[in-house]
Amino acid sequence: KGVVVTSDRDEALEAIDERMVQGKYGEAGSIVVIEEFLDGQETSVIAFTDGSKVVACEPAQDYKRVGDDDAGPNTGGMGSYSPVPACPPEVLDQIVGEVIEPLVTATAAAGAPFVGALYAGLALTTKGPRVIEFNARFGDPETQALLPRLESNLAEVCMACASGELDGTKLQWSPERCVSVVLASGGYPEKHETGFEITGIEAAEATGALVFHAGTAMDGDRLVTSGGRVLAVSALGSSFQVARSRAYDAVSKIHFQGRHARTDIAVRAELAERNQA
Repeated sequence: KGVVVTSDRDEALEAIDERMVQGKYGEAGSIVVIEEFLDGQETSVIAFTDGSKVVACEPAQDYKRVGDDDAGPNTGGMGSYSPVPACPPEVLDQIVGEVIEPLVTATAAAGAPFVGALYAGLALTTKGPRVIEFNARFGDPETQALLPRLESNLAEVCMACASGELDGTKLQWSPERCVSVVLASGGYPEKHETGFEITGIEAAEATGALVFHAGTAMDGDRLVTSGGRVLAVSALGSSFQVARSRAYDAVSKIHFQGRHARTDIAVRAELAERNQA
């Protein structure tokens, strides 16, 4: 959010001018951080930990840019899918061993053991996995693509974390693919209006899809928009092609003024799966 990723010098200078001269983000834009460009696809790994033992979820991938083909400004996430062909088991093991487990060990050694769901957002660069961010929570919208695939009892896993008994826990996953598409308000992530009635959720759920609420509220007996990212629609399928078709079929049944959704969620995964066939 507020981040500009670019290989164009003029675009970078314009972004700095907007923040530091024009004051687009107020006081928050008085300081900027310039970081190394990270090539390769992104992936997100959420791991459960009891402060010592780490059990990782299968990877997911989200889409930060607001528009198709990764165009436009960064958002909180416009959709996600799981599993991730670009992050096979050996890469996941590397991420757990080189990134997540050392962090858990370090926090415990510092006298502040982390217990719960630890989110690592990474870039799968040509030099190997590189950390973009950590979150001390489930990731959004990655979790909407993970939980429909999780066959283990989530409450039992959380209890094992809280009680320090995670050792020996193995997560069971459905082999099905999951695609989750975010429906956003018109104008998001910039200024956008809210309060518009939402229709079609029951029709979407009748297709078998799961509809997760984010920026919604009740206005009397009407369900209305109340934020930038309004809903996430998730669907399972035996392949990414099937999961994408089901997700977008459900998306097509939901309507509100200004509704916007990317149309290319999990396209790269579908193409990768076809090439492997």
